[in-house]
Amino acid sequence: MRIVHCRALLAATTAAAVVVGGGIAAATSAHAATGCRATYTISSQWNGGFGANVAVTNLGDPISGWQLTWSFTAGQQVNQLWNGTVRQAGAQVTVTNVSWNGTLGTGAGASFGFNGSWNNTTNPVPTDFALNGTPCTGSITPSGTPSGTPSGPPGTPSATPTAPTSPTPSVTPTTPPGGTEPTIVPDPSWTCGTPAGIVPPTRGRLVLRATAQLGAVHDVGVTQYGHRRLLDIRGGTFTGERVSGTLLGGGLDLELTLGNGTVELEQINVLRTSDGTLIYLRSCGVAPAGNSTVRIVPDFEAPNSSAYAWLNSGTFAGTRVVDTATNTLEFTVYDVSGVSPAEPRIQLSDPAGPPNQSWTCATGSGTRGATVFTESVTLGSSLTVGASKRGTRNIIPITGGTTSGRVTGSILSGGADYQLIGSNTTLDARYTLRTDDRELILVRNCGQFGRLVPTFEARADGPYAFLNANTWLSSDPGSAPGGVSITFYERR
Repeated sequence: MRIVHCRALLAATTAAAVVVGGGIAAATSAHAATGCRATYTISSQWNGGFGANVAVTNLGDPISGWQLTWSFTAGQQVNQLWNGTVRQAGAQVTVTNVSWNGTLGTGAGASFGFNGSWNNTTNPVPTDFALNGTPCTGSITPSGTPSGTPSGPPGTPSATPTAPTSPTPSVTPTTPPGGTEPTIVPDPSWTCGTPAGIVPPTRGRLVLRATAQLGAVHDVGVTQYGHRRLLDIRGGTFTGERVSGTLLGGGLDLELTLGNGTVELEQINVLRTSDGTLIYLRSCGVAPAGNSTVRIVPDFEAPNSSAYAWLNSGTFAGTRVVDTATNTLEFTVYDVSGVSPAEPRIQLSDPAGPPNQSWTCATGSGTRGATVFTESVTLGSSLTVGASKRGTRNIIPITGGTTSGRVTGSILSGGADYQLIGSNTTLDARYTLRTDDRELILVRNCGQFGRLVPTFEARADGPYAFLNANTWLSSDPGSAPGGVSITFYERR
């Protein structure tokens, strides 16, 4: 299968869903009750490509092994699918279960997702779903009904297409047979500090539950690493037995979907507790393909002198879920000290070929060559966590700005320079550029003074793909009206 490199529609995203049901299905056997319900949701759509999620529910007798079929009516093609195997012959698509989701009891369901291509003119949802040959009409044909005798028209939709309120997909999390929550073992390139696996968070003790209000969802498109989206956190609240308060604006949720559907996540938040203490929270996460619940490993930096210093030495795991209906992001944190990885395990593996994203700052040597572009960045008032386990964390919100040179456009409000002040002060600025021709570029400018090395993520088949090569150097921040000026150079 191939990965589609395509341009995201920045102005709007088209989404639609159809639930097939409402009649009575034709029986495939005179000795078993059969029936099914299928839901097809277009979760995102862009020039030449789209993403979709499909869920099927078995309404008849238990089955061991399933195939779901449907037909496209406008030339769509499935290019990449997870949580199943796919075969397409012309318009006919057949998806077969994988080893762990093939058994469906009565009322049980399975879900999978895929990326596809379309003709940019029409992308109608299919309606002729069939499970193991039985049309999915949402009702049951009782045992004893003669095979091939339908009492209602198959494929009749019970609901007209409806559009989600956000381009963020929401998929029912999948769990292996038996209902046991698995340990998730990340790929070695993105271990989240837990190479043996991220344990099920609920085996520990709840520390806090947070609800973040989202601003814009910036869809950069397919970059050198995978499909990158940035969710802008505008604020929120969190509660727990020992810590509660508010989430400050300027947080970032950096979501990367790899070519095989696996998700790698980095999330940064600034917490203000009910007594005014500031806490820096950076979380790493992963999710298997088709699962919207990301397993996270939170890392806290709280003032050593505060009542929350215990957060600096804890072992934590949690979950992160996006709620498309309310445009919110929810995450939980559990103390999992003493909880060991256990069976079952889901091993994640990055696809071969694309480079791996890095958790740490990029490094590079050389001298400055030609100027690439210059930024004038406006900044908000700095926030200081105070002395913590890694030094003193100082956070300077990024509120806007402009660029000139080979990249002309604006700097979007959101993100910050998350500085670590100490014997070797390190800058770590995260933000997004919007070019004059409406492309998005994710920027990370990181390192010590005199040794800043920027990395960029732009659409891999777009006009700024040249920035994706790690061959640049940055000036130190210089004074500018309302903030700082920074120039990027070719590295020689």
